[in-house]
Amino acid sequence: MAWIALVVSGVLEAVWATALGKSEGFSRPVPTTVFAVGIVLSMIGLAYALNTVPVGTGYAIWVGIGAVLTATYAMAFDGEAVNLTKILLLTGIIGCVAGLKLAH
Repeated sequence: MAWIALVVSGVLEAVWATALGKSEGFSRPVPTTVFAVGIVLSMIGLAYALNTVPVGTGYAIWVGIGAVLTATYAMAFDGEAVNLTKILLLTGIIGCVAGLKLAH
C-alpha cells in the first residue's frame, strides 16, 4: 500500500506544481485552490509512504514521478519545446525510478 501511496503522491506533485505555475502568483482562485489541495494530499501520501519506504528512495521516486509528469504536461499542453534530448532524459528518469523500486 505504501508504494501505491507513493506513486499517487508523485502524480499529485505534478498536479500542484502545474497548478502553481497557472496560479499567477496565487492571483487566480481555481489554480490556487488546486495547488493547495494537491500539495496537502501529496505530502500526506508521501508521509504515509515514508513509514515503510526508506526516505532517500521514497523522496527520489516522488520527485522523479512529479518531475517527469510536470515536464510532460508542459510539453503536451503548455507549449514547452519538445526535442529528442528532453524525451531521452525524461525516459532516463523513469528508468531510474523503476530501478530504485527494483533495488528496494
